[in-house]
Amino acid sequence: MHLNPYGADAVHLAADLANRRPATAAELADRCRAAGLELESPVTPRDLDRANAALDAWEKVVDASTERERADLVNATLAAASTHPRLTDHAGTGWHLHYRDDRRPLGSVLLALIFVGTALHLAGRGMHRLGRCAVPECTMIFADTTRTGRQRYCSHPCANRDAVRRHRARAARAAAARVPG
Repeated sequence: MHLNPYGADAVHLAADLANRRPATAAELADRCRAAGLELESPVTPRDLDRANAALDAWEKVVDASTERERADLVNATLAAASTHPRLTDHAGTGWHLHYRDDRRPLGSVLLALIFVGTALHLAGRGMHRLGRCAVPECTMIFADTTRTGRQRYCSHPCANRDAVRRHRARAARAAAARVPG
């Protein structure tokens, strides 16, 4: 039963924005709208700065080396970013929960949305379900929403590239072992 939209959608938006940072306020607005966010006010360059600061903080959560460090980073940001949950019907979209005050600028909204969503994602799916691609030269972030919870790659192309690399390395080792020396 899906009760809260702040989980997977919010972390996927965070990963998308972190992996390919918006260059302008207009791009940030377009990508947030494409992700389903209702924008209550015009998006400004200050919103872009706030969004980038939120993404910098979120990347620290992604790169945390322990569950405790990850939880501490999320909790510290939640304490600074969110207020009590509230029912809202802004823009006539239907009643739903917000974990922030209404009519906040987009940069502030993203901070609360991303961190509440991340907290729900990690608590509901597992503290390990946020990471970077296992391909060494790829730094893309992913939110693991797979059934098994064992995602290691940001995409199928990276998974395939790594599988081919491992296969070729095994074949080379096998060929080297067969050569009389």
